[in-house]
Formats: sequence, structure tokens, C-alpha cells
Amino acid sequence: MESPALSLTEWVVLGLVAEGPAHGFALSRLTTATGPIGAIWHVPRPLVYRALARLADLGLAEPSGREPGQGGPQRNPLAITPAGRAAVDGWLMRPVGHIREIRTELLVKLALLDRAGVSPHPLLDAQAERLQPIVANLRDRRDQARGFDHTVASWRYENATAALRLMEIARR
Repeated sequence: MESPALSLTEWVVLGLVAEGPAHGFALSRLTTATGPIGAIWHVPRPLVYRALARLADLGLAEPSGREPGQGGPQRNPLAITPAGRAAVDGWLMRPVGHIREIRTELLVKLALLDRAGVSPHPLLDAQAERLQPIVANLRDRRDQARGFDHTVASWRYENATAALRLMEIARR
């Protein structure tokens, strides 16, 4: 099955809905800047609701009854659909494509896997496998570069090797 084209925010919200039926307000508490997910990828409340609507439109989440609100209107939790489960499970185990995505997407995936009690080792192994040729290529570029190009190549190489070391650290 081909993965739907979702933004990182939509993937995060889908990953949280996968934990169990939830409404937008509860999800937005998890994605505040000080929340367990928001500390990695902050999602403002309006974007949580927008993501929930899009996930429902795509058939990845669906209404799951109603709950009384606490001093406000009734809440409409959403639950993940089988298509949503398949999509998020695949996404969670897919390595990121760029080193710059490790700080955001990979860390969010690791946090969601941890919250679900799922071993991150398959993801970490796949990510390390993807990083190894990048590190080798950047090492060659650094070794051949001169002047300021050497500085830039060194910066990229050091970032890539740090990312690769993170895969080993996170396996512990």
C-alpha cells in the first residue's frame, strides 16, 4: 500500500490517534511546546483540528462517539481506521530521507514508538543503514575539499556522523 501524502503534523496527529480514540483538545495538550510530543514537534491547537479533519476526509480516522466536555461543548473523539493503522505503522518504521529530518521526524517517530511500547530497533537499524553511505560520501567530499568548501563539507560530515552515533545510542 502506498503511503498517503501527509505533512509531519498530520503524521503526528495520526500517530497519537493510533494510541486510542481522542479529541482535538486532548491531542493539542500533547503537542504544546511543553508537551511530550510538542517538545519535539510543536503543533498549535488549530492545526491539530485541521489535521484531524484531513485525516477523517482521507479515511484514516473516523468519529468514535461523543464525550461530554468539561464545561464546554460535547467532544467528538476520532479513532484510527484500518487504513490509518496500516499507514501509520508503515510510516513509523520508515527511515527519514535527510539528515535534517532526524531532529524532527525521526525523534517524533521514536517518541511515538516509545509511547506505544514498540521497539525502535527496526527503525534505528534501517536509519543507520540509510545513513552509512551518506556518511561515506560526505567523508570523501570533506577529504577532497579545500578552503571554505572544506569547512562546509566538514560541517555536513560531522552532522552525519553524529546522527549515525545517535542510532547506536538510541539502541541502548
